[in-house]
This record gives sequence, structure tokens and C-alpha cells, in this order.
Amino acid sequence: MAKTLPKQSQAGGTLAPWLGVALIVILVDQLTKIAITSVFRYGEGRAVTSFFNLVLVYNRGAAFSFLATAGGWQRWAFTALGIAAALVICYLLKRHAGQRMFCTALALILGGALGNVIDRLMYGHVIDFLDFHVGGWHWPAFNVADSAITIGAVLLVFDELRRVRRGR
Repeated sequence: MAKTLPKQSQAGGTLAPWLGVALIVILVDQLTKIAITSVFRYGEGRAVTSFFNLVLVYNRGAAFSFLATAGGWQRWAFTALGIAAALVICYLLKRHAGQRMFCTALALILGGALGNVIDRLMYGHVIDFLDFHVGGWHWPAFNVADSAITIGAVLLVFDELRRVRRGR
């Protein structure tokens, strides 16, 4: 017997749970950024473990400071890109509301994208503070929003691999 989804979780279902996930990401992201900027000065860092530091840095570009020195136009380009992505994601969430992993991934990406858009609009840059290093490897500093985007992207890949495997 085929299992049917409840009406609200089928295509055209409610956005509320997914927007709730995105809102939680935004709140945690913004609260951690407020906390770090109230405790640290720009460039100041503090070792937490042998592989993790807290450090306050600003990113005027995109991932890994891509285009950080581009002259200012990138602030508005990345803000517009984040808003456009948010609109597309809302459409996809509404259309595929019954696909839990897919929508969870999109909600994480939505919250992360909007968290960084808020920074760009308020400060002209994104606040980063999580700094990991192991041996000679050192990752660029990032934030909660970036983490949510990354986890969401991994979930999207996993969801698609699962979907392909089920289709065989």
C-alpha cells in the first residue's frame, strides 16, 4: 500500500517549519556575532584548544575572502545574490515541503545566507570568528551562518545521492 503524506507536507505545503529552522539559524548566527564583537577587538584572537581559536575578523568578500579587495561593489552584489537565493529557496521550500531532508538542507542554507546578508547590510562586511587549524593546515575563519550553509550543502548532496540510489 502506498503511503500518502499529510496534506500540509505535500507539494504546496506550509513554509512555517522551514522558515522556523532558518530563523533559528539567523538568531544563533547574529547572537554569536554580537557576543564575539562585544568581547574581542578586530584581529584579536584567543586559543580555545590546540586546534581551535576564536578570532574577530571581517570578510568583505565571499567564501574564503573571494573578491574581498574588489573595491566595494561586491558588498551589494553578494547582498543581491543572497536575497535572490533566499527567494528561490522559499519557492523550493513551498513546492517541496514534504521532502524533509531536502527542505532541512534548504532551510539551513536560507538561514545562513540571510545571516550573512544582515551583516553586509548592517556593517558592510561579514563577521567571522571561528578559526580552525591542524598541523600546517589553517582554514579561513568562518561563522555560524557559513557552517549552516556548508551543512545544508552536504545534506543536499546526501539527499540527492539517496534519491538516485532509490531510483535504481
